[in-house]
Amino acid sequence: MLAVLRRPGAAWCGVALLLLAGTLLSLASGAIRSLEWQPEQAATQPWRWWSAAFVHYSNLHLIGNLTGLTLTAAFGWVSRVPPRAALAWFMAWPLTHLAFLWVVPELKHYGGLSGVVHAGVAIVLAYLLTTGTRGQRAVAATVLAGLLAKIATETPWREAVQRHDGWDIGIAPMAHVTGVLSGVACLGLLWAGSRLTSRNTPHA
Repeated sequence: MLAVLRRPGAAWCGVALLLLAGTLLSLASGAIRSLEWQPEQAATQPWRWWSAAFVHYSNLHLIGNLTGLTLTAAFGWVSRVPPRAALAWFMAWPLTHLAFLWVVPELKHYGGLSGVVHAGVAIVLAYLLTTGTRGQRAVAATVLAGLLAKIATETPWREAVQRHDGWDIGIAPMAHVTGVLSGVACLGLLWAGSRLTSRNTPHA
């Protein structure tokens, strides 16, 4: 099993499957209020750091986020991201939600995969921009420009919960910002740790 997870893209898809499984279990249980992000419960019910990603408030919300999760899983698989990238995604998962305590403390309820999906996209882009071929870097730069433009049009600096055309629920665009920042920060931390370890390892 460990040998399989070491293959490029395999551990990445494993994280995506965890997110999918949690989402389906949440859907079956219907326990939205016990799983969604609620800042006043963050310290006493830490499972919400992770389970908030599983909660969806409408069928459209669910379909949109599952589509995004599928595309992100495929993006990582095709890009052959290493296990370190998958670990960064797993680390960014709860941090995406914990960051709400500081950047949008007024956000009293939150659920959905979109923040964690944005973290995953940011990690793959950072990986390609730093280690990819010239063609991969060009593609990654184009996707990054589109991602930043998308986030800008969502005006995350405005209200914590906003109404956007095409959605039947309120949207919390700051989750996309915290996802991107958490993903890049976690990958950078792991990369720095790896570099430090390799420097301190004695060579024959």
